[in-house]
Amino acid sequence: MGSTDARAGVRSGTGPDRKPGPGRDRAPEEPGPGPEPKEATDTAGTTGTTGTTGTTGTEASGGAGGATGSGGADDLAGLEAGLDALDTVESRRTPLRETLVRKVLPPVVAVALVLAVWQILVWAEVTDAYKLPAPSAVWDSLSEMWLQGTLFGVMWTSVSRALLGFVLALAIGTPLGLLVARVKVVRAAIGPILSGLQSLPSVAWVPPAVLWLGLNDRMMFAVILLGAVPSIANGLVAGVDQVPPLFLRAGRTLGATGLRGAWHIVMPAALPGYLAGLKQGWAFSWRSLMAAEIIASSPELGLGLGQLLDNGRSNADMPGIFLAILLILLVGIAVDLLVFSPLERAVLRRRGLLGRG
Repeated sequence: MGSTDARAGVRSGTGPDRKPGPGRDRAPEEPGPGPEPKEATDTAGTTGTTGTTGTTGTEASGGAGGATGSGGADDLAGLEAGLDALDTVESRRTPLRETLVRKVLPPVVAVALVLAVWQILVWAEVTDAYKLPAPSAVWDSLSEMWLQGTLFGVMWTSVSRALLGFVLALAIGTPLGLLVARVKVVRAAIGPILSGLQSLPSVAWVPPAVLWLGLNDRMMFAVILLGAVPSIANGLVAGVDQVPPLFLRAGRTLGATGLRGAWHIVMPAALPGYLAGLKQGWAFSWRSLMAAEIIASSPELGLGLGQLLDNGRSNADMPGIFLAILLILLVGIAVDLLVFSPLERAVLRRRGLLGRG
């Protein structure tokens, strides 16, 4: 018992052999507020820094996005302005003086140079006078026809035949060209024949036409048709071949098939090539008519430019021959300038390929 109590006293600090020391019997002090643990401080610091950084990053991202959006809007506006500038066609009216300088003066100067060279050759006597007449002699022949009142009659005889023959060739060559362009079997059958007829000289048709039809206007029109129809048809075929397939598919989708598709889709899209074929067809018509009038001359046919040229040859009238050549050239130039050139400019202007100035 005694030893047990002694051991208990030692554990509790009240045993007999326990010696009091300084501070041993003090009451334990309560822990005061001290520094927070390091881990908590680090965590809080990290959280605060992250929050500040996130806020700053968001503001920076917003500023950068705004700047990028503003720059993109400026670029888009500049692109739209550039496209508008490309689509805009200058519509100012050309001053009369500029038109005269650019379009009238050059051909006048060219004609003057030709006349000057012609007169110089006459003065130099490079050949006999009856082979190369002076410009004044040709002018005298023109004045004589003017005074006799036969000048415009001779010109109208040939021009009326050529225009009527060209209209007939247009009525035949246009549907023929569409048929050849759109039907593969027809193209394989007569396409090469049309190309061969176009390359055949029109004068080759005059002798058989005279034997078949006689010396009359029907013979003249037959020669014109045989020379002009292949050119018009081939021009339209070339124009149809250049039509984008997307146009044809869009037309079929919208219900434009058959004649409606040909009128509303194919013909407008093939217009540049078709117009080139018309110009070539007129050239073939005019040349074919001149060949027929020169070879097949008859009082029943009247006096045209071709007959005037052949009469000058028969009478050895070199001034008359030169006058007939100049009148034939004048008619060809006038038809091109008054009919085909305005049509070509209108088509190019509608397609944005030619300015209005």
